[in-house]
Amino acid sequence: MNKKQKKMLTRIIISAVLLILVNIIPIDKIPLPEMILFIGKLVIYIVIYIIIGHDILRKAGKGILNRRIFDENFLMAVATVGAFILAIIEKSGDYNEAIAVMLFYQIGELFQSYAVGKSRKNISALMDIRPDYANIEKDGVLEKLDPDEVTAGTIIVVQPGEKVPIDGVVTEGTSSLNTAALTGESVPRDVKAGDEIISGCINLNGVLKIRTTKAFGESTVSKILELVENSSSNKSKSENFISKFARIYTPIVCYLALALLVIPPIFNVLLLHASADFTTWLYRSLTFLVVSCPCALVISIPLTFFAAIGGASREGILVKGSNYLETLSKTGYVVFDKTGTLTHGVFKVNGIHSSCDKCGEFCGCEHEHNEEDAKRILEYAALAEIASSHPISNSLKVAYGKMLDRNRVTDIEEISGHGILAKVDGIPVAVGNARLMEREGYEYKKCTHPGTIVHIAIDGKYEGHILISDVIKENSGKAIKELRNAGIIRNIMLTGDDRVIAEHTATEIKIDEFHAELLPADKVSRVEELLSGKESGRTLAFVGDGINDAPVLTRADVGIAMGAMGSDAAIEAADVVLMDDDPVNVPRAIKIAKRALKIVYENIGFALLIKIGCLILAAVGLANMWLAIFADVGVMVLCVLNAMRALIKIDKKS
Repeated sequence: MNKKQKKMLTRIIISAVLLILVNIIPIDKIPLPEMILFIGKLVIYIVIYIIIGHDILRKAGKGILNRRIFDENFLMAVATVGAFILAIIEKSGDYNEAIAVMLFYQIGELFQSYAVGKSRKNISALMDIRPDYANIEKDGVLEKLDPDEVTAGTIIVVQPGEKVPIDGVVTEGTSSLNTAALTGESVPRDVKAGDEIISGCINLNGVLKIRTTKAFGESTVSKILELVENSSSNKSKSENFISKFARIYTPIVCYLALALLVIPPIFNVLLLHASADFTTWLYRSLTFLVVSCPCALVISIPLTFFAAIGGASREGILVKGSNYLETLSKTGYVVFDKTGTLTHGVFKVNGIHSSCDKCGEFCGCEHEHNEEDAKRILEYAALAEIASSHPISNSLKVAYGKMLDRNRVTDIEEISGHGILAKVDGIPVAVGNARLMEREGYEYKKCTHPGTIVHIAIDGKYEGHILISDVIKENSGKAIKELRNAGIIRNIMLTGDDRVIAEHTATEIKIDEFHAELLPADKVSRVEELLSGKESGRTLAFVGDGINDAPVLTRADVGIAMGAMGSDAAIEAADVVLMDDDPVNVPRAIKIAKRALKIVYENIGFALLIKIGCLILAAVGLANMWLAIFADVGVMVLCVLNAMRALIKIDKKS
């Protein structure tokens, strides 16, 4: 509880205690003149009223001066001051209702303030990832610089307990990182030399030296903070509706309350020739005003979206605004990019196929192949690719796993789109695709397994091929299953890979539909087709990570980007960012959005139903001020408590 909330709670307790005491102590029996007792009692109640309601009166006064009269503060001020005046006119001495209305209203405000604070904590936890400095080592001494002053390519030092200020690659040291504020995961991530590292993580133990790959303004932490800070500016249709509704609704009920005060007494006098009964209609009018206060809707609807965005951010799902949350809740179609989204985008050697001594087959037979041949093929391929930085080349070097001696390799010639020709230990080696084999005149063997095939010929003879595949993410299949269970009509995969590889991935994760061998423009065309043919009232979400996905992310109803290793262009274009690149967070984000909208509709229905019913009862005199308190503050508290459900974490096992 913050300082402001503590002050409000103190005021509520003092006012409640004084109100109880003034009703327990028999003031009327004090042997003083009746007028002095009347004035004294009134002064005591006014003091209690000012303690509990001075801020509301001040806000109402400012609203009148600024010509923004019709708001909840004005309604509460008029209703409670009117109740005081009514008690004075009737000389009843009962000012409890006026104070009780203000007291319970402030209790409701305290609930609302606490709820906002609770959801804001999840977002402020993200704000804590902002680094204060970056360490630069100069002459053996660490110098603290503003992260904005550090350029890309600089070596920075991160000590235990410090935040990683800028994205980069570890050049020296090993450690564990706390990534909870970024991904929502509590398990630390181990890093070593060569690993990529994103800003915003907390270094837990070892000292790390990091070569920065971006300037601070382009780093992950800056992007996240920018997304979070701007998220509240994009309002949903529900929020905009409630804001417009409140602006129209409030003056209407004020005029209706005035009509309730004036028209019935005039009707009684002119047509019925009866008493005007002004005080009765004044009481009903004041009760009508208290009932009509739209606090439950004005407070609970934005609070629900705010809480949902805060709860999602705690799970590593950043939503750029409540309008995107509303669109996400209506998702009927989810379109995935493959590489880097459903797969890790990291190539791995999955097989080395040399000629079988028994049947001559290169893959697919049941015989055991010569392991020495496989090792020799991998060694020569890795050495030939020694100067290349291509992901496929890197996967060959990683699979070989030993130090490569550059002195063994000469005459390296890289043929674009084909592969590499080189001499290893003076022996000619050709490593590349089928086009390279055809170009060099080698009779190669096709591989029956899905993946990227690297053929190799050594000393003029075709020796075999190496199967390299992108690794499917562990949760990709689970994500598709959960999306289906969440009511998604179709899950579709779009990829630039060849059909065999795409079909293998689609079969493994059991996706409904896939389209392969697509250029970036083809992906946009496919999404356009899906958008034109989708069911009315359902939206399409696209999930991607690469620069080439940016146009599709923008075109989809809602774009979801992988934030940890995704490109800056994809993150900029997306409406939702998944900080841990886990595809299972796609159905989780949809569940969070659906729950938020369900809560919004529950609150709108419940609040309007109770309001309309109590307004009718107040107009015909069947509702007193106490029922008005329930209709206003009670409904607001119930709606706020319901809105807080949006903060509850979605079960990751569900």
